[in-house]
Amino acid sequence: MKPSSLAPVLLAAVLALAPLRADDTVAVEAAFPGLTFSLPVALAPYPGKRDVLFVVEKGDPDPAAKNSFLGGRIQMIEGVGSGQPTKRAVFQLQVKDGKFEAGGECGLLGFALHPDVEKNRQVFVYYSLKINGKLHQRLSRFLVSEGQPFKIDPDSEQPLMTQLDPASNHNGGDVHFGPDGYLYFSCGDGGAGGDAFNNAGFINKGFHAAVYRIDVDKKPGSVAPNPHPSVVVDAQGQAFYAIPADNPFLKATSHRGQALEPKSVRTETWATGLRNPWRFSFDPKTGACFAGDVGQNLFEEVDILVAGGDYGWSEVEGLHVYNKKDASAKQAPAKPAPASAFVAPIYEYDRKLGNSVTGGVFCRNDRTPAIRDAYVFGDYASGRLFALREKDGKWAAEVIAKDMTISAFGNDPANGDVLFVTLAGQLKRLAPRK
Repeated sequence: MKPSSLAPVLLAAVLALAPLRADDTVAVEAAFPGLTFSLPVALAPYPGKRDVLFVVEKGDPDPAAKNSFLGGRIQMIEGVGSGQPTKRAVFQLQVKDGKFEAGGECGLLGFALHPDVEKNRQVFVYYSLKINGKLHQRLSRFLVSEGQPFKIDPDSEQPLMTQLDPASNHNGGDVHFGPDGYLYFSCGDGGAGGDAFNNAGFINKGFHAAVYRIDVDKKPGSVAPNPHPSVVVDAQGQAFYAIPADNPFLKATSHRGQALEPKSVRTETWATGLRNPWRFSFDPKTGACFAGDVGQNLFEEVDILVAGGDYGWSEVEGLHVYNKKDASAKQAPAKPAPASAFVAPIYEYDRKLGNSVTGGVFCRNDRTPAIRDAYVFGDYASGRLFALREKDGKWAAEVIAKDMTISAFGNDPANGDVLFVTLAGQLKRLAPRK
């Protein structure tokens, strides 16, 4: 293991493996009966509104062409708390400089509205595309059309970052504004398996294996990002975003014991050493950032992301040393990772419970006491939904329900209920069992 001098030290002892059990006090029900979606992968709120919710559809299957997809869409649900919600498409992606790619883990993957969208009309999306036949992942800004009803102008696109991607999996793609007003987005390690492209241990090879934090408003004090082929610039060579002055790697000269050329560092990096952070969120009560990081062959993990944190992939998988020569651990069990400068996950689980974590959200309302003040997340493959709680510095989880192909979580803006979507096209909620 190669410790990072920049990451805080957290001991693996924070994990507590309490017995997992099904809880018969939580029900899974349709969130908005009658509304269905095409391959939904994300939920997004409308800042300041309690009656609106957005659903991101990664790509529509084309019945005329096997294994091909049409462009992704964003659906707007209005009247969330009215009892008679409606949906309508408010965005259809139209790629001008390439071809949209939605196969496998690619597609329209993330969406966030600027906190001041009512004034500046800005929204941000993350999607996959091919340029000259080569796969890329892109973060772009779009504008809401002037006037009513709400609609996003597909011709208003301004790309911010377009990263060449060596493989189609591990794309991250989650996008959120944090409590500090900055934009955060996640990227995977480049794909394939076992960190095949050797990206995870670096903060100077592009946008890989990390959660990034940028200033889309270019506030006073923020600085320009370092040059890189992925960073889109205007005619004057200026990027369309800036780097917050307190980003943790802004003055980095080394990482994991290796010296760095400062001008090569991706100073956008906020938390690194992640394999595929598939869905992260900010706790509305504490502001802490929680993420699900999809494992390789043995362990899934939940992390609290902190500024400058290095979560150790591919040196570690969960709380264990990652053995690249024996990734399946068929010859010997995975060894526990020693306490180090890598930030340990707060929770891990093995293949007895699932093999593809979907990061969740906190339940901070009183309507469902069984999960109140718990972090609720799921596993895409096994369908298990977990409630994770901290007590005396240790985290323990229990299985509370089950559903399949869970791809993302969110909160009902009207009452705070935990919502989730499945790739089967359902939008569901967790509610008290009647």
